[in-house]
Amino acid sequence: MSFPRTTVGGLSVSRMIIGTNWFLGWSHQSPAKDKLIKSRMDRRAIADVLEVFFRAGVDTIMGPLAQNPAIFDAIKDAEDRTGVKCIKVDTPMINVQDTNEARDETKALLDKVAASGAEICMPHHTSVEQLLDRSIRQIRRLEEYTSMIRERGMIPGLSAHMPEVLTYADLNNYDVETYIQIYNCMGFLMQLEVEWIAKLINEAKKPVMTIKPMAAGRVTPFVGLTFVWNTIREQDMVTVGTMTPDEAAEVVELSLAILERRQPNIGVRSSPGKYTVPR
Repeated sequence: MSFPRTTVGGLSVSRMIIGTNWFLGWSHQSPAKDKLIKSRMDRRAIADVLEVFFRAGVDTIMGPLAQNPAIFDAIKDAEDRTGVKCIKVDTPMINVQDTNEARDETKALLDKVAASGAEICMPHHTSVEQLLDRSIRQIRRLEEYTSMIRERGMIPGLSAHMPEVLTYADLNNYDVETYIQIYNCMGFLMQLEVEWIAKLINEAKKPVMTIKPMAAGRVTPFVGLTFVWNTIREQDMVTVGTMTPDEAAEVVELSLAILERRQPNIGVRSSPGKYTVPR
């Protein structure tokens, strides 16, 4: 299978991106759920999920990969099983303090990111948003970090929870090729109304990688994916995390059905009370 693709800085990537929160233990639900993820998602379990995505043409993964190196073993296993090369989008948490020591620390981390094979490097929102200055509508000293990324042969982008990051990047023509933006029908973790973020994404100068389409499990895949795929542009992407191969296959089939405007071939949920309604 070949999932629809787009380009970021001249690099071809799948329009569905594999998220890593459900591999690494960031459920956005509860400590118990975080613990469950960490207890189950070992090298083999992650590789099994990645294999399904890779075989479907979803070959792009996003997350703070170099700072969680155990995931590379699973990526390698899935690559070996499928013959598919994984495209890595790293979101490192860099030290953005305005000191020489902090710059040296960041350079060392970016060296590690580049050595791991990341094609796209998007400093994590927790780092980027420290530099955001609403009073002058700029991201202070951003050029330092985009230059560091370019010097290491990677494509620069920006991770963001705050929508101003995307707005200021466009306004100031910063050297970034893509952005991460939270986007879901519930408005979960979004700092502005859903309609406003939809407008922001659709008017962005560069392709947007949307995240949390199912509001971290608060809406069903059918509802969450139907909303996002139908309200972004053809160049934009949707990041989806899963814990099992069946879930991976389901979100791929759902997404293809939505994009092709047909009914998905996934059956129905086994909840009670539907026996009188024809399937």
